[in-house]
Amino acid sequence: MSKTLVAYFSAGGTTAAVAKSLAGAIGGDLFEIRPETPYTAADLKWTNPLARCNREKIGKKDVPVAERVENMGEYDRVFLGFPIWYYGAPNIIRTFVKGYDLSGKTLALFATSGGSDMGKTAEKLRPLLSPGAEIAAVRLCRRGESANALKAWADSVG
Repeated sequence: MSKTLVAYFSAGGTTAAVAKSLAGAIGGDLFEIRPETPYTAADLKWTNPLARCNREKIGKKDVPVAERVENMGEYDRVFLGFPIWYYGAPNIIRTFVKGYDLSGKTLALFATSGGSDMGKTAEKLRPLLSPGAEIAAVRLCRRGESANALKAWADSVG
């Protein structure tokens, strides 16, 4: 029997809402990716060039993750969600994927954004994946995405 994980990082709650809806629709386990040092509102103020989110992204710094998925080996499918920051995944997502052996798993990326598209998100994450791991699907989700639409997408992933 196939087992599915929905792992997500959410800065403002939109990605969390989509992840919870997706996990509920497909019967997947849910895991919140949280930084060791939580973000403050000032850290996330992307219009400030000195904000933490900007320093991390520009400096290509790893962002330590607070907890690990202890049973990652049990999952066949991993749906990975995050907000789009500068046409890509936040650095905490880079840290997360580098921290696991994801070979042989079906990965699917879903992201939320106020206006940006996915850019080259998948292409930028691929080199960080374990050999044999592949991103099978990518989806940009909007606020209020229906559970039925998410389930139909997830079912198409495999």
